[in-house]
Amino acid sequence: QVMLWLKRIYGDQPIPEYEVNEKTVDILYDLMECNEATDRDVSLLIEEMKHQETKYKEQAQEIEELLREGLGLSLSSLSDEATKCLNEVVESAMALETGDTSLTSFFCAINNRSWELFEKESENREMEHKWNIGNKKLLSALALEKQLQEDIKKVEERQRAEKAKIESRAENLNFLRRKSLELKIRIRNAEEELIARGLDKTLTHEALVKFSE
Repeated sequence: QVMLWLKRIYGDQPIPEYEVNEKTVDILYDLMECNEATDRDVSLLIEEMKHQETKYKEQAQEIEELLREGLGLSLSSLSDEATKCLNEVVESAMALETGDTSLTSFFCAINNRSWELFEKESENREMEHKWNIGNKKLLSALALEKQLQEDIKKVEERQRAEKAKIESRAENLNFLRRKSLELKIRIRNAEEELIARGLDKTLTHEALVKFSE
């Protein structure tokens, strides 16, 4: 769900890389909910404005009929100044979403709009606060991820160095074993040659080692 939202947000652009874990997914999910809630509010507001526009057009037609039938006036017979004032009244009524163009409706609408503005500003501050918290959590998670990657890199480097030491020691040990075996063979060959020439067997290396024990 979060991935689909990110694809919809970034479109054809590549999605920035991030570590997928429970913490980052929770943060992105909160951001997604805030974003979708805002989109729903905007859609509802647009629909309401369209509805009000249709309503005011109908009221404008009613006013035009009243002027024509009651006073024998038409919009075309009004002066430019009167037409301008009438348009301003209609535009104000549409902007304030009043039920009619009476002074009482205007005052009530202005009061309601002031209260709505206050509530919306409060919601925006709360949403901004949540966004900042989510952003801080995300930055903290990214910093932690970076630190973990650096720690892993250091551990891997130490492991490679330790492995190299172990391999070097093993190689040296094998070298010493080969040399030791080579010396034993050379000593045995030399002793056999000396024995063949008449050397007393009690003077061989093996006999002397046993004697010393």
